[in-house]
Amino acid sequence: MNTAHTALPTLFLSAQDVATLVHRLGLPAALDRMAGTIHADYLRWQAFDKCARVASHSADGVIELMPIADGSTYAFKYVNGHPKNTQSGLPTVMAFGVLADVATGVPELLSELTLTTALRTAAMSVVAARALARPNSRRMALIGNGAQSEFQALAFHHLMGISEIRLYDTDAAATRKLMANLAGQPGLRLVPCESIAQAVRGADIVTTVTADKTNATILTPGMIEPGMHINGVGGDCPGKTELHPDVLRQASVFVEYEPQTRIEGDLQHLPADFPVTELWQVLAGETAGRTSAAQVTLFDSVGFALEDYSALRFLREAARELGLGQALPLIPALANPKDLFALLRAGAPALALAA
Repeated sequence: MNTAHTALPTLFLSAQDVATLVHRLGLPAALDRMAGTIHADYLRWQAFDKCARVASHSADGVIELMPIADGSTYAFKYVNGHPKNTQSGLPTVMAFGVLADVATGVPELLSELTLTTALRTAAMSVVAARALARPNSRRMALIGNGAQSEFQALAFHHLMGISEIRLYDTDAAATRKLMANLAGQPGLRLVPCESIAQAVRGADIVTTVTADKTNATILTPGMIEPGMHINGVGGDCPGKTELHPDVLRQASVFVEYEPQTRIEGDLQHLPADFPVTELWQVLAGETAGRTSAAQVTLFDSVGFALEDYSALRFLREAARELGLGQALPLIPALANPKDLFALLRAGAPALALAA
């Protein structure tokens, strides 16, 4: 009698697997497919069981869980935000995520999401800007040139035709790093600037993606010009903001999931009745986005679990296409599902993957 125990295979994607996936697809195609997946899932907004993320804050950072589910698939992301980590040689953001079958609870995919979060955040910025920025926008200011910046720059260049990006960071070395990484990109002009005001002057789109866990004032009202679209990406937890409150007051403000953004976004500075529009309503055609060339639009982006659901869904599909990842024996399949103790009996064989 064969008494070997088998394990239900969970597809595992490492950071190297995801990097290989992006390399084989090509970064523009990977960003485009991720943006398309996010857009499609936002059109299914009502199908999802949604909640704000669960956050555990400390003096140095935050650790968060971001769950979401529809009728067939459950997803969550574990992610941190520790701005001081780079001083110890660690990334500011580290993440992993799971896709599971709602009917059985079986985890079908376990994936890194550190690299993927940067990709999906940039893709989400483009999804919003396509709906809210002026058509034919060509010049962008990118304030904050850290780990997320190259992804934002390339997403806007490849997916929206941005041809000039004006750069500013308080750390000049970060700007030099970005320029070195993106040197030689055809059709993309990178302009280092000496101040935020210089960078945003004349920009069609302004993207702020700073990391400090403080109530900062990156953009002030006097910097805002008619017709600008602002992606406020860096303000994403209580006490961590980037925009002067009057910048929001002079703009039409759009958010991912209002209950979460009122806690975490730049919106946290404003009264609970300050009007905002959830982006899914614009994407679905239920309400207007930009209504005039002079209108200032602002996407108060904090990162929402639906985007990670979409990113994981894209990764699973692309990994299957490309034959990437490995089967991980995370969950045992028992001969008798009621006899979990069988795994501990003396001489129990090593787990083998189920076919």
